[in-house]
Amino acid sequence: MASHEQSYRAGETKGQTEAKVGQAMEGMKDKAQEAKDRTSEMAHSAKGTAHEKTGAAKDETSDAAQATKDKTSGAAQATKDKTAGAAQATKEKASGAAQATKDKASEMVESAKETAQAGQEKTGSILSKTGEQVKSMAQGAADAVKHTFGMADTAEDPHATKTPREP
Repeated sequence: MASHEQSYRAGETKGQTEAKVGQAMEGMKDKAQEAKDRTSEMAHSAKGTAHEKTGAAKDETSDAAQATKDKTSGAAQATKDKTAGAAQATKEKASGAAQATKDKASEMVESAKETAQAGQEKTGSILSKTGEQVKSMAQGAADAVKHTFGMADTAEDPHATKTPREP
């Protein structure tokens, strides 16, 4: 009867261990998905902000160019030539500013991608480590059950002593 009860308890322990391992793995999956979602949201937000800033810079540049054009339209030819040069310089400066904004947006997107990659690598490391711990716990439980039922080999159980069995 004791053997049946031991077998029952061993099975019950195994079931509880499997349930805990399942819960731990599910929790890690959830955390990894949350990290991935947050990273994706940050990248999307950074991209949207960069696009908005680029549009605003473009509008401001366009407005400044139009104002310059209106002011210079009534001046003499010499003044027109000088103003055209200034307008061109303003346009180039605005183009440079727009390009700088685009470059900054690209850097922000790249940074967000790198952050996402780092989060994924960290999550993978955590999952791998957890898997190894679960494997070790399961092996320990199996060894304990074998030892309990006297099924452990002497190679598996260094504390076991060989006793001659009577036929």
